[in-house]
Amino acid sequence: MKTLILVRHAKSSWDDASVSDFDRPLNDRGKSDAPLMAELIMKKKIKPDLLVSSPANRALSTAEAYAGIFNFPSVCIIKEKSIYAAGYKELIKLIQDFDDENDCVFLFGHNPDITHLSSRLTGNRIDNVPTCGTVGIEFKVKKWADISTENGKMLFFEYPKKVKKT
Repeated sequence: MKTLILVRHAKSSWDDASVSDFDRPLNDRGKSDAPLMAELIMKKKIKPDLLVSSPANRALSTAEAYAGIFNFPSVCIIKEKSIYAAGYKELIKLIQDFDDENDCVFLFGHNPDITHLSSRLTGNRIDNVPTCGTVGIEFKVKKWADISTENGKMLFFEYPKKVKKT
């Protein structure tokens, strides 16, 4: 069985117009939401074997916050530049190439791709994965190459505003 955790980067700052989109940092809300969401996922008894992130500052900072909560060495986060500008089809191909030794992989990226990928892989209509939204998907397959839009089951869909209401 393979488990994929899709994470949209936490809220980023737009304060400095001179900073490129790629280099935008997390804002204060993003810095507090990322560990909050990571703790929630950890309580679900999910533990990553691998973290894969867009190298964009806001996505990588979100991945590093998750890594800290999971005691996952941040130097072991795989930075995959194709995530930054990939469409959901390219992301599916990326996922299908994951090493089969990894049963649970967290992928940190951007919208609209995270939303489209979540909807396609689960068959659940998701209109928007908000910032720091986290979608868990289970595949009853032994190889990542066998995942498809036909065999994913949503385990959960969590996001900061939902968590803060409870």
